[in-house]
Amino acid sequence: MRLRARPNPALALLLVGLLAGCASTPEPEPLRAIDRRVDLPRFMGDWYVIAHIPTFIEDEAHNAVESYALADDGTIPTTYVFNNGSPDGPLKTYNPRGFVHNRETNAEWRMRFVWPFKAAYLIVYLDAEYQTTIIGVPDRDYAWIMARTKTLPEARYQELVDFLAKTGHDTSKLRRVPHR
Repeated sequence: MRLRARPNPALALLLVGLLAGCASTPEPEPLRAIDRRVDLPRFMGDWYVIAHIPTFIEDEAHNAVESYALADDGTIPTTYVFNNGSPDGPLKTYNPRGFVHNRETNAEWRMRFVWPFKAAYLIVYLDAEYQTTIIGVPDRDYAWIMARTKTLPEARYQELVDFLAKTGHDTSKLRRVPHR
């Protein structure tokens, strides 16, 4: 008489789990800043936030504007202001300070909201005329499409959204920021 081995369902599940773990997709490379030089004085000034993959502090922002100034010590005092919740909602103002991290390109900064912590801030797109820019963070959790004007033509906006998608951002999380 010959004995037949019975399949062990627990062992089968364990093997499937191990194989699935081996076949998982690798983490994407961190997002990188543009590799051309940013003219910091030209980049300074007001930028309207047209759309963003928001942080928790700005998920209901209206009329959002980020303003940069170049200080004598090379740091970048920043003012981020918006109405919270509605066009007439309470005005929120944040004043982080930027520190140029990559001095070859000036496209990678560190922003300090609370001392001593600094967060990476990457200029991942900047048009030649310094009229539109996209800012991101290495893990792609947040992004900001900004312009020198409150609105963009729809075709131009879509080009910037497409650029974000090509860099691996989840554009389904993108929120258009209303401006009055």
